[in-house]
Amino acid sequence: MEQTTGLLDKIRHHDKLLIALNENCAIPLPDDVMRILRSPHRLSYYYFQYLEKGNATFKTDLKEFTINDGELVFGLPNQVFTKLPYDINMRQYALSFDEETLRLLPSTYPFLLNPFNVNTISFDPATQQRVKNLLSGLFQLLHSPGKQRKAEVILAHLHAVLTEFNTAYFEQYQRHEPVTDPKLAKYIAFKLAAETQLTEQHDVQSIADRLALTSSTLYAIVKEYAGVSPKEWITNRLMLEAQRKLQYSNTSVKELAYELGFNDPRYFSRLFKKSTGKSISHYLAELKDLSHN
Repeated sequence: MEQTTGLLDKIRHHDKLLIALNENCAIPLPDDVMRILRSPHRLSYYYFQYLEKGNATFKTDLKEFTINDGELVFGLPNQVFTKLPYDINMRQYALSFDEETLRLLPSTYPFLLNPFNVNTISFDPATQQRVKNLLSGLFQLLHSPGKQRKAEVILAHLHAVLTEFNTAYFEQYQRHEPVTDPKLAKYIAFKLAAETQLTEQHDVQSIADRLALTSSTLYAIVKEYAGVSPKEWITNRLMLEAQRKLQYSNTSVKELAYELGFNDPRYFSRLFKKSTGKSISHYLAELKDLSHN
C-alpha cells in the first residue's frame, strides 16, 4: 500500500493553502504521483472527485462501488483509497486539501465525520449545476494567470463547495431529521472520540464520560445511527483497520495486535475471527489467492 504523506505538497495549486483542484485532468501530474494514485494508497488529506460525465469505480475501506454522471466520491484521511482503473479522460473535478486548510474555513461540515459510513453523494439536477459551477469557479481562481487570488477568496469558494456537499449528504442519507439533531451531534462526537483514541483505549465508559452521557444513553444513540452497540462499533472499526494492515503490509499478527492496542495477540485473533467469520490465516490465504487472479 502506498503512503501519501507529502504528496499534496507536490501538486498544490496555491502558495499559501495546501489545496489542489484539477478540471478534466487539465493539469498534468508528475509520474511518481500518478504511480501512487493508480495503486491502493492511504490518504493523508481529504479527497473529492465529482464526476460530471461518465462512470468510475472506486475501492474505499475494502468496499468497491461505482459512481455515475453528477455524483461525488470522497475519501477521508487514513482511509485506504483506490480508483479502478484510473481514467484521465473523463469529465471530472478532483479536489484535495489538508486538515490545516479545513481549520481555516468559517464552519464545520459534519459529513466529513461520515456518520453514515458511506463515500458517495448524489445530487439533484439543480445542485449538480451549482456544484459544477462552484468547482469550475474555484479552478479558475486557483489557475488564473497573473497574481494568485488571496487565500480568503479561495476559502470562501471552498466553503461554498463543502456546504453543498454537506447539505446533499444529509439530505440523501438522513431524510427525516434535521442536521442539527442533538443525538446526531453526539453520535458524530462518539465517532470522533473513538477514532482519535482508536488504538489507545477501547473503553466505552470513558468515551461516554467524555461526552457527558450515561453509558445507556450512548448505547441508544450509537445503536440508532449505526445499528450496533458502541463496543461493537469500536470492535468493527478495529477489525477494519486490521484488515487494511493485513492487506497492505507485512506486519505479523503479534505486531498487529499490539499496534491496535491489544495486549493479548490470541484474544485479538479470536476477536478477528468472530468479527469477520475468518481466521487471520484464512483471510491471508484468500488475499494471496486474489493477488494471483
